[in-house]
Amino acid sequence: MKKILLSAALLSGAMMFAGGFRVSLQGVKQLAQAHTSAHAEDASVAFFNPAGMSFIPAKFSIVAGGFGAKSIVKYQNLSTLESSKTDNPIGTPIYAAVAYKVVDQVSVGFSFSTPFGSTIEWPSDWAGREIVQRLELKSFYFQPMVSVKLAPWISFGGSYIYAKGTVNWDKAATKLNGEPLDASSTKGTLNLFDDQATGSGFGFGFYFQPDSKWDVSVAYRSPVDVKAKNGVVSFDINQSLYSTLGLDANGKDTFTATLPLVDEFTLGATYKITPRWQVSADFNYTGWERYNKLTLDFANAPIGNQADNTVLVSQKNFENTMTFRFGTQYRLSDMIVGRAGYYYDESPYNGANFQAETPSFNTNVFTAGLGFNFAKGFGLDVAGGLALPKAREFNNTFNGFSGQAKAKAYYFGLGLSYNVK
Repeated sequence: MKKILLSAALLSGAMMFAGGFRVSLQGVKQLAQAHTSAHAEDASVAFFNPAGMSFIPAKFSIVAGGFGAKSIVKYQNLSTLESSKTDNPIGTPIYAAVAYKVVDQVSVGFSFSTPFGSTIEWPSDWAGREIVQRLELKSFYFQPMVSVKLAPWISFGGSYIYAKGTVNWDKAATKLNGEPLDASSTKGTLNLFDDQATGSGFGFGFYFQPDSKWDVSVAYRSPVDVKAKNGVVSFDINQSLYSTLGLDANGKDTFTATLPLVDEFTLGATYKITPRWQVSADFNYTGWERYNKLTLDFANAPIGNQADNTVLVSQKNFENTMTFRFGTQYRLSDMIVGRAGYYYDESPYNGANFQAETPSFNTNVFTAGLGFNFAKGFGLDVAGGLALPKAREFNNTFNGFSGQAKAKAYYFGLGLSYNVK
């Protein structure tokens, strides 16, 4: 039976569902300080380290916020100088968390966040259209948690993670064994969709306040295997090819896949230089090495690259990464706090494994923000960030795609908080 020529591209699209990169937008005041974690001021610490809830200086704390994220990626063929750039919509990650001190030694809480997700949209006729035209990813983490104070200066916390995700991906599909898919237009399209993928994991950590000047956070968030059990792949091609590909009367087939989201280890510390001024630093180690390969299993479509031609496997060769973060906060008055930060984020792959649907770069990021404390426990935080990725040349022989990529990105966020002593 004939095999459609889209193996590499299809696996690339699924890779985006698996995250492709970590979206560090889970707290507005944290973003303003380079997304550092050792800040037990309110319930926003819950995502970063559940143990931090024990040191929130309030019996009840609730926070919520959202971000706007705008990115532009440019591609150029270094031989022909042909170029394209993305027209991505503004991404809108959101978060919310609540923490309640049941007794002095025990706190419970809940965190909702979107640690993986984005939308990338390339021109429909660009050079990499066989890899991706448009890809939209949404993922949601739901984390109930508990924290126990082991001593006045140390606490332990743990959380259960329930993850849910949605992916919607479009790409061009042009040939079947060298022949046009659509006899009239010589081209077709393919859509990969799933909105029921789920998985689970856990998180735990220790939080320390050895004296009035130091906060130290040590936390681990486990990998999550998100399982798509009934995804749908739709082919917009000549109907005469439906039976060849084992599609139904609507040009569709189903697939299953296990899509790994990465684990993360974080070590963070905050030091209060004066009662008004503090500095923070974080080290993140992220387990991208889990992406050594990815497998899609189709019900009928013979578009695989294994002995069973409905099974499609792609080697990814991702590598673990490190991120270094530095932030500071200065209390300008009893009402206003100023914040700033910088971090360096490594790309999880080299030029031989570059992914057009999840373009990643070694990146310098600068952040800043303000916090406003109002009467009766209400607070408002604003933050912004500028990402300056380093341009890179690449040659992905698996996808048959090479060139140069450049990018830039902007972030802004607004958060609200309410604390009851």
